[in-house]
Amino acid sequence: MKRGWCITLAIAVFFALGAMPSWAAKVPVPYAPKELKVVRGLTPTEAKCIECHSKNQPGRVHDWAQSAHARANIACLDCHRADPTDADAMDCPGTMGNPKLKITPIVTPKDCSRCHPQEFKEFERSKHARTIEIIRDKIKDPWLKGMASAEERAAGCFMCHGSTIKFETKNGKKTIDPMTWPNEGCGRINPDGSKGSCVICHTSHAFSVGEARKPETCGQCHLGPDHPQKEIYFESKHGLRYLAEGSKWNWNAAPGAWQPGQDFTAPTCASCHMSGVGGLPTTHDVATRLKWESQAPMVLLNKDYNPEQGRKNMLTVCNQCHSPQWSKNYLDRFDKVMTHYGEDYFKPAKKMLTELYAKGLLTKWPFFDEEFEWEFYELWHHQGRRARMGAMMMGPDYSWWHGFYDAKKAYMKLETEYHRLLKEGKAEPVYVPGATGKNITPAKLPKPMDVWKKTSGTIMYGVPGGGK
Repeated sequence: MKRGWCITLAIAVFFALGAMPSWAAKVPVPYAPKELKVVRGLTPTEAKCIECHSKNQPGRVHDWAQSAHARANIACLDCHRADPTDADAMDCPGTMGNPKLKITPIVTPKDCSRCHPQEFKEFERSKHARTIEIIRDKIKDPWLKGMASAEERAAGCFMCHGSTIKFETKNGKKTIDPMTWPNEGCGRINPDGSKGSCVICHTSHAFSVGEARKPETCGQCHLGPDHPQKEIYFESKHGLRYLAEGSKWNWNAAPGAWQPGQDFTAPTCASCHMSGVGGLPTTHDVATRLKWESQAPMVLLNKDYNPEQGRKNMLTVCNQCHSPQWSKNYLDRFDKVMTHYGEDYFKPAKKMLTELYAKGLLTKWPFFDEEFEWEFYELWHHQGRRARMGAMMMGPDYSWWHGFYDAKKAYMKLETEYHRLLKEGKAEPVYVPGATGKNITPAKLPKPMDVWKKTSGTIMYGVPGGGK
């Protein structure tokens, strides 16, 4: 069995109402608050783990000592012990007199599944767990195909979408490739074959359910010009209620028992998409209450589930606080917004792009080497998403000024450039810094600063060299 033994009564102890058994072993935690008495039933090896880490990473042990895991007697090796044959098995830096002890710093959803099997199954099939696959294989994101450098992808894209963790050997010692880890992206590909990371929402080592329910947790990834759900939420009436009253809400109710009107008075991301309300079960699959794919380039119904069932599920959530007529009208209006975007913005823009490719007036690859491609990408990836998501989540400023208003300007630029290309019969490729993919450009193209010096400030156009 991989990484330790699952504690038989972990779940029962977890839900015990604050009861603290008098376990035999006492492990002091020097930095802990005076009122926190840490008493744990630990093996001698686990006790040494705590003793060592309390000196070197006191914050880590402090979080664990106050967690539900600690109350359930789940200690370091229950999650971090590795079998010597595991791909991510590494020597413990402080071997504690046991040179055969193998550990891993990478705790995966598969490890968590030993005590949380249902949550693992739901998360594994979710869009969160597949987010790196979706942008790489379905959307075929140009940034992942080489229009961004490895450094840019590692520091940006992969921190939310997830990396494929790799190892390397330095000075005869196995170590993790720093370009792939630390990484807690929700679509991370782990050494044991599992997908994702639980700690992106349940931060280690506290693993707080209350933290995962707060909108700021979702907002670590769902923000910015391309999917500003965080900003939209805090513009909405739901977000205003959270800001005014959220400090009084009961964030730590048991899963399935966190109820509107009793524990909170306005929804958060989690209560709409995950929490057990109105007879709906708690779920870690965030797509089960969706009718549309509002992040996609074009207008798509939810392909992972029955879209009409997804709509019924969301209506059930809305009806916890709103009248059925209010809820239905609001979501029916959102349907019309989705159709409007698809028919009047995306489809005609895509038709122009396809025609320009067919006439040889744009190059299909590399993408982003012509202005038309930039404007088309941002029409759906930025303005189009903001318009649709603002309409869904009660963010009128994002639906109009940051959404359809900006989409109109982008569309005007697209159509202007479209007619210019048809008239002049030539494109003007631009320099794209950091492009390192295969077949990007001939190696002899000048670098931008060399061109700048030779032309006294006039940048010539071209796509950068690269081609790993």
